[in-house]
Amino acid sequence: MLEIHEIGKNFGSFKAIDKVSLQVAEGETVGLLGVNGAGKTTLMNMILGLITPTSGSIRVFGLDLAKHRIEILRRTNFCTTYASLPGNLKVRHNLEIFARLYSVKPPKPRVSELLGLLGIEHLADRITGQLSAGETTRVNLAKALLNDPDLLLLDEPTASLDPDIADRVRTFVTEIQRQRPRSIVYTSHNMKDIEVLCDRIVFLHEGRILAQGTAAELKTIFQREHLDDVFIHVARAKEGELGLP
Repeated sequence: MLEIHEIGKNFGSFKAIDKVSLQVAEGETVGLLGVNGAGKTTLMNMILGLITPTSGSIRVFGLDLAKHRIEILRRTNFCTTYASLPGNLKVRHNLEIFARLYSVKPPKPRVSELLGLLGIEHLADRITGQLSAGETTRVNLAKALLNDPDLLLLDEPTASLDPDIADRVRTFVTEIQRQRPRSIVYTSHNMKDIEVLCDRIVFLHEGRILAQGTAAELKTIFQREHLDDVFIHVARAKEGELGLP
């Protein structure tokens, strides 16, 4: 579903992503893990075509992203805490507008279906900019599922959420995978998110892949009991201690 081959992105002399290769299979959930500045969001933005790679290539659904971006994006969607829906519109109006942008026909039944699925029907006539962080996240997830995407990018969807709402989001992602498996790329600083939801984890560090595997395999590689301990070890390691080439 997603093939990234030796992708690189430079901002001036700074290498944000350095020769990263990655594949995501149909129905697989892959977690991108890394400290702030590791390159996770830059990589996600390149998959969406928002940033042009300096080198390498990205293929989605077997198509070259550089040549077939519109076709690919019709089958793709995303949810991020770093981009907000227009705050002056009601929730239902926001979702109906995006449904039309994604060519969802008819849009209103699909919006009602997703509001019910996420348990947020009561927010339909609320002003989007007045929602809490947890409410906003669930509305953003509804937006991300409007076109029933084959590839879903989730960029820290549980950031700043309390444990109850974060658990509800994890449960929802698990349920949509059970209903119709789709390929998901998931970034988070919440290790429980990563362990519960991800089939495989790719650990980025300084724009390169440091290690990858299941949560159990990463804990074995770094000889740590918990994934939190792995993250802390990488974050606090001094230059040269992690064995990057």
